[in-house]
Amino acid sequence: MSKKYYLLKGGTVVNENKTFQADILIEDSEIVKIDKNISHSSAQEINIEGLHILPGIIDEHLHFREPGYAHKGTIASETTAAIAGGVTSFMEMPNTNPAALTQEILQDKYDIAAHSSLANYSFYMGTSNDNLEEVLKTNPKDVCGVKIFMGASTGNMLVDDESTLRGLFSKVNMLIAAHCEDENTIRANMQKAIKQYGDNIPANIHPIIRSEEGCYKSTQLAFQLAKEYKTRFHLLHLTTAIELDLLPNEKLSKDKLITSEVCVHHLHFSDIDYARLGHQIKCNPAIKSEQDKAALWEALLDDRIDAVSTDHAPHTWNEKQQVYTQAPGGLPLIQHTLVTMLNYVNQGKISLEKVVEKMCHAPAVCYQIEKRGYIREGYKADLAIVNLNDPWEIKKENILYKVGWSPMEGEKMISKVIHTFVNGFPVLLNGKIQAEVRSERLMFERD
Repeated sequence: MSKKYYLLKGGTVVNENKTFQADILIEDSEIVKIDKNISHSSAQEINIEGLHILPGIIDEHLHFREPGYAHKGTIASETTAAIAGGVTSFMEMPNTNPAALTQEILQDKYDIAAHSSLANYSFYMGTSNDNLEEVLKTNPKDVCGVKIFMGASTGNMLVDDESTLRGLFSKVNMLIAAHCEDENTIRANMQKAIKQYGDNIPANIHPIIRSEEGCYKSTQLAFQLAKEYKTRFHLLHLTTAIELDLLPNEKLSKDKLITSEVCVHHLHFSDIDYARLGHQIKCNPAIKSEQDKAALWEALLDDRIDAVSTDHAPHTWNEKQQVYTQAPGGLPLIQHTLVTMLNYVNQGKISLEKVVEKMCHAPAVCYQIEKRGYIREGYKADLAIVNLNDPWEIKKENILYKVGWSPMEGEKMISKVIHTFVNGFPVLLNGKIQAEVRSERLMFERD
């Protein structure tokens, strides 16, 4: 079979804290040359003068709803939105239906993705209070991690038994990622709110119910267990200033024991937005105060927080319009996370190089992903090519989520994703989806 070549001409590469002009030659699925003035007689040339080439975004934390909740989203529908947003690889959570609590159910998700995912894929093994034996069968070389819900969320896979937690932290030989909220704190706060408001609790009470104290208590316990058992631990979706005091003051490396992420919506929204958006921005853990948001930004920029992700979690419009006690937590974001961060680049809030570090390099390092996350010769050609000055507005007609809505409707984006390459193939070309599956299962460089 003859090789397929693409030659990207005249773009600006952003990679490993450097920005420079270069052409990129792709052979089949890999980058084979990065240099100026490359020529190749067999390559299909794509002129990208004036555009910036980023490594494809790696989203380490999201919910695609398949199997079991296809009315909210499927792997096919949500990876279409992901590709439009420059996301080339994802790691998806286990709270589908059935939940990924056995190796067989986990494999079923991989089988679905192999036939329908436009982006490279991995799926977390789920945990419960009684499936430790199944968890320990997980292969660290071809599964991204083990997920623990230390606070109940959509899909209710709560692990609240301390002996189970100790069993997981002491025996799992791969990355553990956790949703950290203290369930007893949440339940006590919920009872108070229901006593005052009934079922129709105002949206702005959500961060009081799922409070900073609940986050801190659970995060503190997880860090204690990780340090005690020397477990590789990744803290998901930081939301509070007080949790930042727990973070290790250590630069990211493959040997860092405890790492963390912040989600784009916790950098973008705050509690003042509940009045405007209501349950559209209800999520777990909750979007909190302006002061918390400012502290998260500060910790991201000074590298106490390692990575940026989405926690993309779609629900239908009708589901989100229910009263507080019925409206589910989660919001669709994956199509708009990169362009939102590029808006902050345009505002001078963060550098383009730092965005690439936090959304591409850091997930690759945290999870030890094989040959992805960087623009390097010999690495997979996963690329997001963007125009930094091509303004547009988020509207229903350009939203690709299956649920068809976004809390960011009406917001103006300054940058646009023009091309997205997955394993050397332009799955997004000139802003148009090429619905051809070229994705691969992510592999991990672990002992």
